Amino acid sequence: MNKYYILTAAIFGFLAVAIGAFGAHGLKDVIPPEKMETFRTGVLYHLVHAVALLAISLHGNDKFVPGFIFIAVGIVLFSFSLYIYSITGTRFLAMITPVGGLSFLIGWVFTGIRALSKN
Repeated sequence: MNKYYILTAAIFGFLAVAIGAFGAHGLKDVIPPEKMETFRTGVLYHLVHAVALLAISLHGNDKFVPGFIFIAVGIVLFSFSLYIYSITGTRFLAMITPVGGLSFLIGWVFTGIRALSKN
């Protein structure tokens, strides 16, 4: 793994904090409380998985690349669909969210399996 994986993790982490602050300060009086809770769920998963990406990238072993990729895709599909759904109410995007959750799960499985491999 190289510096671009660390950079990717850093960008995801930055975006999680920035989007979380935007939601907390810019949306609290704009969207209803149940949509705010959905937004917060997106931020929580985004931030937790950005930290996971950083941990994977700092390990420095290419065998973890598939897990990294699936987790990164999960952030985009899960968290960003929740952000957009919370703000716009577009139900189609909420239907993408489970695909992002599945991507997270696959990423964690790949990471666990690769951790147990001898290579």
